[in-house]
Amino acid sequence: MMRSLYSGVSGLKVHQTKMDVIGNNISNVNTVGFKSSAVNFSDILYQTTSSASGPNATTGTAGINAKQIGLGSSVASISSTVSVSGGSQRTDNALDIMIEGDQFFVVNNGKQNYFTRAGAFTVDANGVLCNAAGCKVMGWQVDPNDPSKCVQDTVSELRVMSPDTQYIEPEATTNVYVSGNIDYKDTQLTTDTGKTTTLAFYDNLGQSYMAVMKVKQSDEYNNQYKVSITNILDSKGQSIFVNKTEEEDGTITYSASAITSFIFGAEGDEISAEVDEDGNVNIDMEGVDLVFDAATGKFSSVGGEEGGKSINFMVNADPSPFTMIDVDFSSMTMYASSGSSSFSCSRGSLDGQGAGAPKGEMSGISVDTSGRIYGTYDNGDTKLLCQIAVASFANAAGLEAVGNNLFAATMNSGDFDGVGEDISSNGGKMNTGVLEMSNVDLSTEFTQMITTQRGFQANSRTITVSDTLLEELINLKR
Repeated sequence: MMRSLYSGVSGLKVHQTKMDVIGNNISNVNTVGFKSSAVNFSDILYQTTSSASGPNATTGTAGINAKQIGLGSSVASISSTVSVSGGSQRTDNALDIMIEGDQFFVVNNGKQNYFTRAGAFTVDANGVLCNAAGCKVMGWQVDPNDPSKCVQDTVSELRVMSPDTQYIEPEATTNVYVSGNIDYKDTQLTTDTGKTTTLAFYDNLGQSYMAVMKVKQSDEYNNQYKVSITNILDSKGQSIFVNKTEEEDGTITYSASAITSFIFGAEGDEISAEVDEDGNVNIDMEGVDLVFDAATGKFSSVGGEEGGKSINFMVNADPSPFTMIDVDFSSMTMYASSGSSSFSCSRGSLDGQGAGAPKGEMSGISVDTSGRIYGTYDNGDTKLLCQIAVASFANAAGLEAVGNNLFAATMNSGDFDGVGEDISSNGGKMNTGVLEMSNVDLSTEFTQMITTQRGFQANSRTITVSDTLLEELINLKR
């Protein structure tokens, strides 16, 4: 009877432990990235009153099984369901990130690395990506030799906002392409003014300019045209060749600026600009030949007899913030179009390279599915800032929960190599604007609660009945 008392006590203890785990699961039903735990029991210690014996052919007796009395139960394991993902919760916050896969974010509290599935991140006062517990998110830095990728080296803190990322350097325009159609029956092409368009570009300082480009029909052939520059304007619409001075009495005078020429042509021909006393700019240039196939109307060449598909354009200055621009005419055509022509210049090459851009201020950050963090700037550019690394473990259930949604590596989980991995290398990905919810299943927890309650009650009855038997035994002396 004493054995049954203590077996009942052990049963109460293990069921209380299971109830503690269930209570913790339910209390974290809305905790971001929480992983529920499950309790398993095992029987313990047996008193053997008679050992087993085998059959005896000599005596003709059969074998006898051992007679054993169990002495209760114990907690065999409390396992975490780390490998089971929780549901997704949409937040639309760019720094809320959910992992699709078995990996973990790597974070550091200043002393050691921890691991978490909770991707609710913020940026601290130093511009470092961190979580609500004050741990810094770890990852890789941009390759100094190739700003389009990150170096997969020992993980370090990710500084997404710093003085050198708050702005992006301007980029000079190096390519422009002209597209559209010229109709040789367009009467405007035969006049001195011709048909004009503007060629926009940036210099190395990020300042914007517009070259006024004129296309005029050649006097000799219907399929040949002359392309020339009539003026170059700054961002305020003022000619870069003219200095405008206003005297104290309100008198305005004009003079030539330090910029007096530019290059325009296949051979790098230098063109001079003159300014009269009224501020008018006179550029005396015959123009560059633009030739089409008279039979098909397709582009033939630009720049003369040995011309190709493009010519060079650059403003001359000393010191010069300007760069040489390749102006591509190969997209132009000469088809019939009811006597009207329409063409324009676009910054960049046909594949989008060399468009140039002004200086840009950071307007936001974004994270792609591989964990690469990009800065977005008000000039339309993006810049790779860093990349979030992840860690995976051979036995993720062997990680030790340390609170604050963090796990620590143990001898049974496998070690973290200090470098981590790209989440896309194993088929995983990161979703932004989404958080992983708790994986607690309330229906399962309530069912476990019922069986735990009944198990606890049954063990308490074992103690009660054993006590009654003891009372009956004591009453034998009466």
